Amino acid sequence: MNIDRKRRLFDLVVWITSSLLALSLLAIDAQAGSRNLAADNATWRAECGSCHVAYPPALLPAADWRRLMGSLARHFGADAAIDAKAAAEIEAFLAGNAGRGEGASDAAPRITTTRWFRHEHGQLSAAVLGSPKVKTAANCAACHPGATSGDFNEHAVTIPRG
Repeated sequence: MNIDRKRRLFDLVVWITSSLLALSLLAIDAQAGSRNLAADNATWRAECGSCHVAYPPALLPAADWRRLMGSLARHFGADAAIDAKAAAEIEAFLAGNAGRGEGASDAAPRITTTRWFRHEHGQLSAAVLGSPKVKTAANCAACHPGATSGDFNEHAVTIPRG
């Protein structure tokens, strides 16, 4: 085999290998970004969603969901206690669909204190948080119109003004 043919064969192998590696990395990235934010459970949606967005289980790890479910009588200043059967069902759903990332940084698990949330949202401006339509960083649906169905697509975000 002459040197020119060897070089073309080598180039072809490198090109094919690089293409396969790039496709593999894209697939891995897509899978990592497709966290199951649309997981659903009727009891969870009814109970949790009656007061706020029923936060997708993938936003906290299982340990944080268990801590949160264990303290519903003192749920961020409110008594959100529910019957034991519903609580057990919701806890199993949340833990079974939980994220694997780092948990919340405080004793009461808050999605808004996770490293992921802080990275994605940066420092929310006082103007945004001061808007009567937003009020708090925990009000996902104020900026994410699909939040109630687990759609947090960054291309659909609308920041309320005033």
